[in-house]
Amino acid sequence: MPVDAEVLAAEAGRRSARDAAALFAEATPADAVHALQSLNPAVAQDILAELPDEERAAILANAAPPQRAQWLRNDRYAEDTIGRLMEPPTAVFRPEQTIRETIEQVRELVKTTLVTYGFVVDGNGRMEGIITMRDLLLSPHDVALSEVMLRNPFYLTPDMELPEAMKQVVRRHFPVYPVCEQDGTLIGQVRGQAMFEEQAYEISAQAGRMVGVDKEERLSTPWPLSLRFRHPWLQLNLLTAFIAAAVVGMFQETIDRIVILAAFLPVLAGQSGNTGCQALAVALRGLTLGELQPGRERALVMKEALLGLLNGALVGVTAGIGMYVAARMQSHPAALLLGFIVFCAMIMSCVVSGLAGALIPLTLRRLGADPATASSIFLTTATDVASMGLFLSLATLLIR
Repeated sequence: MPVDAEVLAAEAGRRSARDAAALFAEATPADAVHALQSLNPAVAQDILAELPDEERAAILANAAPPQRAQWLRNDRYAEDTIGRLMEPPTAVFRPEQTIRETIEQVRELVKTTLVTYGFVVDGNGRMEGIITMRDLLLSPHDVALSEVMLRNPFYLTPDMELPEAMKQVVRRHFPVYPVCEQDGTLIGQVRGQAMFEEQAYEISAQAGRMVGVDKEERLSTPWPLSLRFRHPWLQLNLLTAFIAAAVVGMFQETIDRIVILAAFLPVLAGQSGNTGCQALAVALRGLTLGELQPGRERALVMKEALLGLLNGALVGVTAGIGMYVAARMQSHPAALLLGFIVFCAMIMSCVVSGLAGALIPLTLRRLGADPATASSIFLTTATDVASMGLFLSLATLLIR
């Protein structure tokens, strides 16, 4: 049974692109076009990419020429760029047109599309200015657009990454932004709402990517596909857990001799892990919002190392007292030394964790990967190995 276009759009918006593409097999090409036009352009582009070639060709054939050309153009740009979010610029005028001619043209356009601004371009398609609805309403009807348009307008470029574009528009709050090539040629428009929706989606997906959950996975994703998304990362996590276990195994003799050390291993690992997660969250936020400019990486790393030192010292005092009390209750002859070992190990492990939380996303970005991809898994390995290894090493060296 054919699926209504509005129902299709609503259902597709709640699913991953792969799952949504399966729904379009039940829709007519005309309804599919209508549904795709109702979605965020980036989402529509992802769904088109998932469709079989024949279905995609049928949908493109049923789309209006401007929309078809726009979808084909958008497909050339990388994910998370402005080019993926473009819509066709419908309200395009020539500078020699009069206000009267433009108003008549706008009256026809608003019957089928939402018009916010008019873009004024020359004969080569380069944008010369923008005309607002207020100017059309208040200007004399026999005046040319070139006399009332806003010159040197702000525009975005298609290869601009979304975080950078968000920084550019955050204080402008325009409902629509023109998108131009470097030479000023108008090739599309992007709505502020679409940009904020896409940014919100990217931020919401970041927490999942940190632990190996693919951003394509939704609540409606079938369990076999969810298993395929998640399981490889769990195998990697198991491998890293073996590494931490091997470090503990190297000090088995020390643990057998001083059993109370085993009780404080989770304390060190948990505290250093939280310290690293705090540093990781700040680093990822800075990368996502574009606040971490080239050259500021050193300052971030030094700050997190300092915070690890200070926080480690403060919680180390509490943990050291806890170890001292526990050791005294067991009448251990080196209770004071054990408390000092916990204090020192806490400081060193928190410093290492702070450094790891800052360096892991920076390293992933340097390697060309998403800074959030499995960062929590790598961080857990670093903090566990550092905290347990330092703690047991100090105990082995200082307590004979």
